[in-house]
Amino acid sequence: MQIILIMSTSLADKYRVAAPRYTSYPTVPYWDQEKFDLEVYKDRLVAANLENEAGLSLYVHLPFCEDLCTYCGCNTRITKNHGVEIPYIQAVLKEWRQYCDLLGGRPLIREIHLGGGTPTFFSPQNLQLLIKGITDQALIHAEAVFSFEGHPKNTTAAHLVALYELGFKRVSLGIQDFDPQVQAIINRIQSYQSVEETSRLARQVGYDSINYDLIYGLPLQSMAGLSKTLKDVVRLKPDRIAFYSYAHVPWVKPGQRRYTEAHLPSAELKRDLYEMGRARLIAAGYAEIGMDHFILPSDGLFKAAAQGQLHRNFMGYTEQVSKVMIGLGVSSISDFWDGFAQNVKTVEEYLSIVNAGDFPVVKGHLLDEMDLYFRQHILNIMCKGQTSWDLQDYLFPLMSQSLDRLKPMVADGLVALKPGLLEVTTTGKRYLRNICMAFDVRLWVAQPASQLFSMAD
Repeated sequence: MQIILIMSTSLADKYRVAAPRYTSYPTVPYWDQEKFDLEVYKDRLVAANLENEAGLSLYVHLPFCEDLCTYCGCNTRITKNHGVEIPYIQAVLKEWRQYCDLLGGRPLIREIHLGGGTPTFFSPQNLQLLIKGITDQALIHAEAVFSFEGHPKNTTAAHLVALYELGFKRVSLGIQDFDPQVQAIINRIQSYQSVEETSRLARQVGYDSINYDLIYGLPLQSMAGLSKTLKDVVRLKPDRIAFYSYAHVPWVKPGQRRYTEAHLPSAELKRDLYEMGRARLIAAGYAEIGMDHFILPSDGLFKAAAQGQLHRNFMGYTEQVSKVMIGLGVSSISDFWDGFAQNVKTVEEYLSIVNAGDFPVVKGHLLDEMDLYFRQHILNIMCKGQTSWDLQDYLFPLMSQSLDRLKPMVADGLVALKPGLLEVTTTGKRYLRNICMAFDVRLWVAQPASQLFSMAD
């Protein structure tokens, strides 16, 4: 046992490097903005939707929060003025109508996710206005899945009922940690009792999947504190648990400057926090799928993984395999498999552009054949833990370079290579981001001079 622990520590130190989370490929810093053309993007989106019988995914970004959670890496607007709700909803619905007109009718929706920010910042009545405004102009797939993110502090029974009546059956609650000193320094205050009550109400209303977000590596986090949090979480038995590594990027998110690196767990302690959490969740009956996710066998995401249908996009892991995702709202990203487009990042600019009748897209990337080739391999690794290739493929020389970069990982037992096949080992599941980096051709070509991503730990 001691030898295994030493080897594990050595691997963790070796592979603790800045790495993307691979919700897309290419990752946003490596988008080729100079070659992006909005009109080409529109044409490709229309063509992709015509070929997409599965229906599209719709992500709606609702950026408002009453308080700043200092750990948060999302695009948010802090305000206690709820007068911002209606103008923002009206703009989102105008943007949606632009897409409906572009796609030529009533699009088929397979998935809706409300993210933020804090979607439950909005009143139940205004959320109803938003969703009805979207669905009235669309067709809804018979197996559509609607979900939203809620803050335990302000997700009320009225929110749960209003959204359930509109077809929402899944809710994700941001917990992070129940430890009072951690909550205080990250300014994310919610009690165990509020989470317990929100979860009880959701199940009573009829929600069939509840997710909790937990984070390890937060400032002032300790083994004892996280251990108690995990004990409380397991007691509440959510269907899904996302157990994320804290991404410390104060050069991107100034709110994280409320504390310093001295407040963060050491690399060794952060590893121990993760290993403890992983062991506790597996012992409690959760299955580890993909990266950072632990699922009960009764949940649809578990079944999708077992059937090889797990998918990953800007919303995270999903069982809805749609190659067309439209992002509405400030900073949201649209993805139609061979192209990405991101909206402007400030509320004022977003409102101004949409109300003027224009698409609020500020940047994007149109994937070439090389991008598409490696995007599929990275997605396979992130979702299935394996990928395969044709040795005769004309792009194989590039793949061969990637396989060369994997040689240390083969030696370390993270991946197993056979002719035309890569399989991630049980040990390698801990290092998916590192494995995917070997296939990130654009990253290797660019070799950034400064740190762009959080650490892979």
